Amino acid sequence: MLDTLVTSKTRLKLILKFFLNSTSSAYLKELAKEFGESSNAVRLELNRFEKAGLLESIISGNKKLYRANIVHPLYKDIHSIISKTIGIDQIIDEVVSKIGDVEEAYITGDFAVGKNGKTIDILLIGNAINKNFLHLLIDKTESLINRKIRYLILSPSETQAHLGDGMGAMLIWKK
Repeated sequence: MLDTLVTSKTRLKLILKFFLNSTSSAYLKELAKEFGESSNAVRLELNRFEKAGLLESIISGNKKLYRANIVHPLYKDIHSIISKTIGIDQIIDEVVSKIGDVEEAYITGDFAVGKNGKTIDILLIGNAINKNFLHLLIDKTESLINRKIRYLILSPSETQAHLGDGMGAMLIWKK
């Protein structure tokens, strides 16, 4: 659906990269390689976003590191639109309200670092989670959002060993 609103594929990839997860940051060449686009095409879009104040940059040596400007007045709105389009909000609401004793929920994998993909990886931390109901919710949600959902359930004591320093995991719900 976003591709109907945002016609530039490079621009859409940048929006997903930086506005899905506020901790995402990247260099020009890294983005060009990740997107399979020319560095010129990526640079043009980065400059537009930076000029509009939606992205900020930091010079590190001879490289420029880009990240979302989370204090921009439109940041929360763009993040919300991205989340709704991907279906994360539907997943969270359904799972957390009816699934059992969930303490935390994370998005991991590609989506956690701002990459678009066909699979959403979810990590649920809790006890006594109803797996049968979870499978039912996942089946319904997958058909709504046209994406595959993988999940992992851990007890609270297993959390630190799996998450480590938190890189690659985006907290989406906490009790």
